Amino acid sequence: MIKSLHSFLSKTRLFALALLNIALLVACAPEEPSKKPWREELTVIVVPGENSVDSEFELQLVNLFAEQLHVKIKFIPLPLDQVMQSIVTNNAHFAASGSRSNDNESARFGPSYQTVSEQAVCNGVPLRRMEGLLKKNITIVAGSAQEAALHEARKKFPALHWHIRPNQSVAQLLKEVAEGKLECTVANEEQLALARNYHPNLDSTLDIATPSKLAWTFAPDADAELLAEAQKFFTFIKQDGTLHRLLGHYYGHNKQLESDDAVAFITKARTVLPHIRSLFEEAATLTGMEWQLIAALAYQESHWDPLATSPTKVRGMMMLTEDTADRMGVTNRLNARQSIIGGAKYLLLLKEQLPLRINEPDRTWLALAAYNQGYGHLEDARKLTQQQGHDPDKWADVKKVMPLLAQPLYFEKTKYGYARGGEAVNLVEMVRMNHDMLNSLPIGSVPRLIPPAQDYKILEKSKNEAPRLSSSNAINSLSEPSESLSIYHPARNGVQPAR
Repeated sequence: MIKSLHSFLSKTRLFALALLNIALLVACAPEEPSKKPWREELTVIVVPGENSVDSEFELQLVNLFAEQLHVKIKFIPLPLDQVMQSIVTNNAHFAASGSRSNDNESARFGPSYQTVSEQAVCNGVPLRRMEGLLKKNITIVAGSAQEAALHEARKKFPALHWHIRPNQSVAQLLKEVAEGKLECTVANEEQLALARNYHPNLDSTLDIATPSKLAWTFAPDADAELLAEAQKFFTFIKQDGTLHRLLGHYYGHNKQLESDDAVAFITKARTVLPHIRSLFEEAATLTGMEWQLIAALAYQESHWDPLATSPTKVRGMMMLTEDTADRMGVTNRLNARQSIIGGAKYLLLLKEQLPLRINEPDRTWLALAAYNQGYGHLEDARKLTQQQGHDPDKWADVKKVMPLLAQPLYFEKTKYGYARGGEAVNLVEMVRMNHDMLNSLPIGSVPRLIPPAQDYKILEKSKNEAPRLSSSNAINSLSEPSESLSIYHPARNGVQPAR
């Protein structure tokens, strides 16, 4: 039904942003021409904003849907407070704007693709009861899912009141709350988690209404066939795991390590890791880094799954891009040994690119951030850190600034542009936790089931070897040797991010 689905998903975040920027230039005229029939061209409303993660996610979904229908797309960017009116007056076929579909009778909605809690976020000590919110000055984004949630909450608490801001984003309001410029706002749990990467003083323990079921918004008289196609599309991407992968890609890094995650890590450390420990030890011998560090990074990237593939088509145990794999001499990213050694070599290269004055462990943490987002984006973050009067050689300072690379106010002035700096910060902190847990496990908890390789000059295997391992024999093939992988240093100005 969805042709070349995984091929499409390999398009980068930058393409999505470029697409949105083009739409902003060509689709913002005051008078929009009549939309074409949807079988010829889909006209879709999108909401550009400072927090582009939501917009990118919606763009991926819309493009996949258009590919299913084999039609072109025309994007109309509008602020949230204009979306519903535009839909009701039939200016577009639907809006991909993260609308709350709960008990909303002003329009029709497609299937829900995400359920998120709406939370009150205030200055100071987090509120625990709705009664405390009644005395607060609340400011929210006009036309947002948060406004719809507050209307639901007002049915129980008639005294609840708020101010609305047009042409604003939730990220902007959360920033104002963090800086003490606003008393309270409302955000969903994912928006709050993302904002906390660079405003750690933000917190909430108060859900204001039932969780929002986010869905596309259709006109009241929308074509029944188009609605049926949307239902078919979401059913398909839920069943084949595409929706789950996209949610994980765009929002998974917002999650913090919970007790269940720690249990899962320790369980895999005792069951899966023994089969591949020798591969990490081999990579450590070749690079001079701790095997526990390389293993911790591999777990964060793939949960030690040698066949892992992300929506952006990074693959394998260390989730390497095709370009980085080529530079590191990796011919088969799904071969665990090649992936682990290639990823370790790439991390070493990034460490060596950093100025000599940077000491450990900051050198390693900064290199891990570059592994996630690219060396150029790390340098942008370090320059921004210095401009703000902090130490660009200290990870503790850089990690406070790196998430700002997702905000136009900052990334538009950098050399390498937009980056999901918050994701890099999360990866580094999670790898640190994984590393600490591995080092804290009692000796013998992670036995070496396969002896480490002694001779690294292994004869080259046939290039006709099937590159993909079936899940049934994946573990047995994890340490299967391939060609010799010596340390390789590509031209330093051409190094690409691994992810």
